[in-house]
Amino acid sequence: MSILAKQREVRDWLARRHAILLAHNYQPPEIQDAADFLGDSLGLSLTASQTPAQVIVFAGVHFMAETAAILCPDKIVLLPRLDVGCYMADTINPEALRRRKAELPGVPVVTYVNSSAAVKAESDICCTSANAVRVVNSLPAPRVLMVPDKNLALYTARHTDKEVLYWEGCCNIHDALTAAEVRACRAAHPEALFVAHPECRPEVLELADAIRSTSGMLEYVRTSPAREFIIGTEQGLLYTLKCQNPGKIFHSPSPQLVCPDMKRITLDDILLALKEDRHRITLPEEVRRRALTAVERMLAVPRD
Repeated sequence: MSILAKQREVRDWLARRHAILLAHNYQPPEIQDAADFLGDSLGLSLTASQTPAQVIVFAGVHFMAETAAILCPDKIVLLPRLDVGCYMADTINPEALRRRKAELPGVPVVTYVNSSAAVKAESDICCTSANAVRVVNSLPAPRVLMVPDKNLALYTARHTDKEVLYWEGCCNIHDALTAAEVRACRAAHPEALFVAHPECRPEVLELADAIRSTSGMLEYVRTSPAREFIIGTEQGLLYTLKCQNPGKIFHSPSPQLVCPDMKRITLDDILLALKEDRHRITLPEEVRRRALTAVERMLAVPRD
């Protein structure tokens, strides 16, 4: 069966199940093209919570489907494969976080949404890569613990007067990008602007013309008069950027910017999820409720 035929079958089954397909920007092109909504993990879950859909199929990694389950308790959330983890999310667990909290009494925990529901439940407030600085600055405490991404914490620390303690976690894909690779790409494309994700190392961010989340990159490129860009994030976003900006040119600074977990789900997996309810993501209500509180506190932080 051709890709187009499989996409049509996916759309037919979505209609039959009163379902929507959410696809993260790092997903393969054929899944992006079949999706109802495309975006980042939190934005997709928030969008899903506002739709009448009865079933959510999340083409992403495990913590993303959990976030949808946190925000959409009245909907069925399906993850087409269970072997789609996240290196960063796996660097921390609730037991380890509780131990660290015991060592830091009174220090609020700011947890990146790229984490499990169980870790969110142990947190005071969540943040995204787009709002981390705003969230940290909203807290009255003079110091905070940010988990699990060290690079996001170091970036945040540069933009706040608070003391930012960090966890030794990272996105192994973003963290692997080197300053040397960026310099080589800039030398090859001297007219291009370099846009980096804050999950990258500090020495890489130092080279950036702009530092943005995935959704922020889309907006930055859309409104920029520049015609050429080097994109310092997972290569799946380049497809989205090219579709939205057909007159502009995009380069990846490294062939290593590919997340194998993000590329694992196929159209066949999505069809099986819809036909057989694979794999339903459920959370203990106590965990869901506490994780929701951390997310809602983040959403209540006033925008600048």
